[in-house]
Amino acid sequence: MGLFRTDPKDLSDERLMELVVRGDERAFAVLYDRYQRKLLSYFHRMLWQDHERAQDFLQDLFTKIAQRPGSYDAARPFRTWLYSVANNMCKNEYRRMATRKEALPELRALNGHAVEAAGGEALDRTRFAARLEAELDQLDPDQKATFVMRHQEDMAIKEIAAVFGISEGTVKSRLFYTLKKLAAALPEFDPRPAQTTPATGAQ
Repeated sequence: MGLFRTDPKDLSDERLMELVVRGDERAFAVLYDRYQRKLLSYFHRMLWQDHERAQDFLQDLFTKIAQRPGSYDAARPFRTWLYSVANNMCKNEYRRMATRKEALPELRALNGHAVEAAGGEALDRTRFAARLEAELDQLDPDQKATFVMRHQEDMAIKEIAAVFGISEGTVKSRLFYTLKKLAAALPEFDPRPAQTTPATGAQ
């Protein structure tokens, strides 16, 4: 009671976590509302487009925070700490899912049926999304997570470096080689115009 002199929605993540550690449920609710959509999207992308699994992971993550708020490292920005926990949860799931690739063809087939009714540009976008997800699933987990954080979650290089505990240069290098792999695997979807050779004379 009386912990908030201002609207709790105006407080920083770190301040809210201080209050969560002290048992304040309103602070926890604000943090949940602030991050639940982005984390659901992250889990969905990292866990093979499985919405129910993503929902379960989101609830598990916030349940852990509610039960053990003291596990938060106050020396780190809350957002980067939160994504570190989420990323580790995904890595643990990858280890448990040794047979996950057997399920992928079924998921891709379902995607294909949903796409058939579409046409033109919409079809191309959907095909690209399905192909991209398939290729991302073939990457090293850290490469996939880095790509998703940067290009699908719009996280800054500095934030991603803090999530993994690596340098910004290492993040940039990892992104460069990941994009190189994806470009090689998806040449037909390269958005760049075809290279034309300058005319050097009549042919």
